[in-house]
Amino acid sequence: MACDPETLRHVPLFALLDDEEAAVLAGQVEGKNFAPRQRIFKVGDPSGAAYVVVSGRVRLTIVDEDNQEVVVDEPTHGEFFGFASMLEQTPHQTSAMAIEDVECLEVSRDDIAVLLQRKPMAGMDMLTVLGRQFHAAQQLVRKRATRNPNEIIERQSTFGERVADTVAQFGGSWTFIFMFAVTLAIYATINTHLKEKAWDPYPFILLNLFLSMLAAIQAPVIMMSQNRQDAKDRLRSELDFDLNRRSEAQIQGLARKLNLLGEQMGDLEEMLRDTLKQNGDTPSASTP
Repeated sequence: MACDPETLRHVPLFALLDDEEAAVLAGQVEGKNFAPRQRIFKVGDPSGAAYVVVSGRVRLTIVDEDNQEVVVDEPTHGEFFGFASMLEQTPHQTSAMAIEDVECLEVSRDDIAVLLQRKPMAGMDMLTVLGRQFHAAQQLVRKRATRNPNEIIERQSTFGERVADTVAQFGGSWTFIFMFAVTLAIYATINTHLKEKAWDPYPFILLNLFLSMLAAIQAPVIMMSQNRQDAKDRLRSELDFDLNRRSEAQIQGLARKLNLLGEQMGDLEEMLRDTLKQNGDTPSASTP
């Protein structure tokens, strides 16, 4: 149906057009109405036009590699969708569905060309919206990307923390225990055989001092490494929580779709019964 010039006044992008420009654009664009849950276009559909939301709300979705539906954006009053595919003349990369009663303006490349000729700054508004959608897609990818907590911790770790991990790893190995035991045995044996000439005679007071100093240094270093391990566990728990939350949302979405499918089946059954009654037929028990 044709668009009313007054309708353009309620769209932020076209609000600054004068009467003549609004009339010209209204004669070119076409108004479209969509019912709740009506699909506007789907992935792969040829892109002939884009849409500007006059009223209502639209949901843009894609299907990821795990065959899960992902919400990309939900444009509302005055916002665009489908413009990138329309400008590139490529198939749609997303699916668009009306969440509620939606009134849109269907805009083609020729309409945009006329608009830019008469209102060049309108191009900045469209670029702003496209940029926002691009950033939203980037944020979506950033949130949904699988992150390895070990890699994240390594990127954020300092030189001292890496040294602490190395010391803790070596100090908790059989190699360290064997080398330490051999060193103590050699130290005690030499000082025992030197007798009066020993620099640390029995009961090896100097050795006890060295061991106390080693323990005083080694304990906080190991605690630093343990703190880093706690941070890894905490990050891993957060990632698991995000994954579980997405899984729960997907299960809830599937349940909603099943419930909606059941309601639509019930509506179809009622329609079929009404049709049979109007035709004078009596629905049998096996009628779905």
